[in-house]
Amino acid sequence: MFIITQYPLAVVVCFLTMLCWGSWANTQKLATQSVPTTIFYRDYTYGILLISVLLAFTLGSTGSVGRSFLTDLKQADTQNVLYALIGGFVFNIANILIVVGIELAGLSVAMPVGIGLALILGVIVNYILSPVGNIGLLASGVFSIFLSVVFSALAYRAKGSTDQTVSTRGLIISLVGGFLMSFFFYFVAKSMAADFANPDAGLLTPYTALVLFALGVVVSTPLFIPILRRFAGKPADGEITYSDVSGRSHRIGMLGGMVWCLGMASSLLASGAAGYAISYGLGQGATIIAVLWGVFIWQEFRGAPSTSTRYLILMGLCYVLGLVLIITAK
Repeated sequence: MFIITQYPLAVVVCFLTMLCWGSWANTQKLATQSVPTTIFYRDYTYGILLISVLLAFTLGSTGSVGRSFLTDLKQADTQNVLYALIGGFVFNIANILIVVGIELAGLSVAMPVGIGLALILGVIVNYILSPVGNIGLLASGVFSIFLSVVFSALAYRAKGSTDQTVSTRGLIISLVGGFLMSFFFYFVAKSMAADFANPDAGLLTPYTALVLFALGVVVSTPLFIPILRRFAGKPADGEITYSDVSGRSHRIGMLGGMVWCLGMASSLLASGAAGYAISYGLGQGATIIAVLWGVFIWQEFRGAPSTSTRYLILMGLCYVLGLVLIITAK
């Protein structure tokens, strides 16, 4: 199977994760203008499963190192299979809350608040699992990210002085989603072997873990869809059925899942050379990408006071500083 062994290449691949995780939500913004969020999200999960299987039977089944996908799946211990599935469950409820936050508060607010918190806690949790990197630099990077989350919330609060549609509900839901999001990577990583080239018996390679994670997402979606139906039902869920939606809209939803899953695969592969804390932390730099999309493409802060702009600039500077510190931690 294809693996990454050099740290510089792992950092480059982490930036691919950042780009994918920061861009997939554009498909939500685009699709949900005419399609219920519940239908978009079902297609999104199908896209995650599709690309995970495709990667497993291509990159995960070629080459002379490690174990091929089917061989790895057959030898996997039940406990490790469950860890990967649980990772999918935890991610799904967290991501649904982030999706609701995007619907209520906008891409440029829900992502830095929710994913910023996920990055802070996720780096800590994954460092405990795999203590790779300078703890001082990692801690400084995490603190800088914390400041960026605070500035993002302040920017949204300042926007409220001129925008009556602003409410704190989207902010709170994003924070809850971010808290839960910080734990999903831990479960997936716990199911995987530390040495991808020579994986221990019973443990999973990244490609197998990714497929099982994706199955966990798809299987758990019906359990969590009522949350979307309650908070993010525009247009009204029920007025449009799954079969009513055009093929183009279904493909947009699946594209969102495929883009996100490509980022997840990149993060898992990079973790072998960079460590889980660094690969996860860099991937969550997606917030900067999402904010750029939200501010400049979707114009989510159009008409906001200059105070919001200043807070957004401070948020971006702190986030970039935090990412630099995390990169140099190894």
